[in-house]
Amino acid sequence: MKPELATYLWESLWQEYKARVNYAQIYQNMVTAAGGTFANDHIAFRSLRLLVDTPQGEINLGINHLAQIAEALGYEPAGEYTFAATHLYARHYRHPQQAEFDLPKLFISELIVDELPKNIAQLIYQTVSKIPNEIISFTPVLLDENNFESITQQLKPTFTRPWQIPLRSVVEEVNKVTQYGAWVLLHGYAVNHFTGYINRQNTAVYPDIDTTAQALANLGVPMKTEIEGDVNCGLRQTATHAVTEMATVLDDSSHAEIQIPWTYAYYELAQRYFIEIEPGKLVLFDAFLGKNAQQLFEMTRLNLQIF
Repeated sequence: MKPELATYLWESLWQEYKARVNYAQIYQNMVTAAGGTFANDHIAFRSLRLLVDTPQGEINLGINHLAQIAEALGYEPAGEYTFAATHLYARHYRHPQQAEFDLPKLFISELIVDELPKNIAQLIYQTVSKIPNEIISFTPVLLDENNFESITQQLKPTFTRPWQIPLRSVVEEVNKVTQYGAWVLLHGYAVNHFTGYINRQNTAVYPDIDTTAQALANLGVPMKTEIEGDVNCGLRQTATHAVTEMATVLDDSSHAEIQIPWTYAYYELAQRYFIEIEPGKLVLFDAFLGKNAQQLFEMTRLNLQIF
């Protein structure tokens, strides 16, 4: 039941995500129109490594908060990555029945808030420490249910922002030091991005990531100019630009809710290659490259001059 439930949950999040990031729908339509197969390689989430008090007691808002869902669905830790310059740590999860059920990997990162300048860390803490309702916890008892729709609806609130709406000045100040942190203050645990899996396309029209990215650009989708990684490393990645949405913040003077433009998410593409792990033994690279990930973290950077 666990892999089927995971499929149902990720599909529900995918439908919501591509309604917000129309580049993902353009990609899916483009591949299927060419007679190809659509699949996502991985889903990425962001979080904050920070202890806060909630109605359920003290919890850490970081990777482990989302990992409880991943592990309850059968996912297992498969790699970890440190990005010291940007105070980020990440872990990726893989399901043992990934191939059988066509399940995406999960890439969950966290901002190490305690490593930030004290004033910025305090602004983040003051914002996220006010969590009015119980945070959904994916307990094993849910796995005894057979209604995927019911379970999914119970879990969906997890993939939102559980804390109060942030002040505009806080978002802007945090963004000067960590655009990742500002993004999480606004979007919480919403999907950061899905990733089209080039290897699964199975169409001669778009045989690789290069032709796929160019085809999307030809359709008017704004793309990164570079493709990160290389064949020898086992992974090449690129992405669309991030879409900009109107995000809700609080006005500093009146504390009324107002709307400001801010980046939400991009759509990523990934192509994987065989690497030699020992003489004569080739395996398909199934992990991530730290340098690539750091480049993609920057895709949600926002120029505050648009305000």
